[in-house]
Amino acid sequence: MAAALIFNMAKIKFSKGELKKQRDALGQYQRYLPMLQLKKQQLQIEIIHQLNFLEDKRGLESAKRKSAEGWAGLFATKETDLGVWIKPRKVLTSTKNIAGVDLPVFENVEFQAAEYDLFSTPLWVDYAIEALRNIVLLREDMRVIAEGIRILRNELRITTQRVNIFEKVKIPEAEEAIRRIKIYIGDQMANAVGRSKIAKRKIEALELQEVAV
Repeated sequence: MAAALIFNMAKIKFSKGELKKQRDALGQYQRYLPMLQLKKQQLQIEIIHQLNFLEDKRGLESAKRKSAEGWAGLFATKETDLGVWIKPRKVLTSTKNIAGVDLPVFENVEFQAAEYDLFSTPLWVDYAIEALRNIVLLREDMRVIAEGIRILRNELRITTQRVNIFEKVKIPEAEEAIRRIKIYIGDQMANAVGRSKIAKRKIEALELQEVAV
């Protein structure tokens, strides 16, 4: 940390213009940091919320899947293969904005219309298709939620990096630059005052010599 500050100090100019520049930069960092910290907090809260939401969906999907296991063997034959009717044709999603991040939101799933002979097909097929489609809906919902969590975690990683840069690098660098420039300018002013006093004394001495002559 100290080495980084020393390296960057070599790049600054010890002038009043640089002092203003560093003060302006520090002000911007100090205004922006709380917004980053708030965003970080919002992301953390939303991730926890989405993880809990995903866990609830998993529990519901597991319960429906176990319920289906009791009669799943009934359509294990080619004549009652329901795969084509429960395979998603299109997954519909929308988006919502959380802390400046666009997240996918599951809306629905479109399936191919179940067309079959009502006379030759067992009565339980309608129920089976509906039940299995509900399981597919839940799985697609969970997939979208998991994608949202991935996006949130990536944004949290980036935001955390920015918070750390502001807290541990940018703000300390600006504060150190301001401190050193103020010391330098103060020393220059003190030296200027000293030189002025010496010059004044020399002028006064010369004036006294002229009077004496």
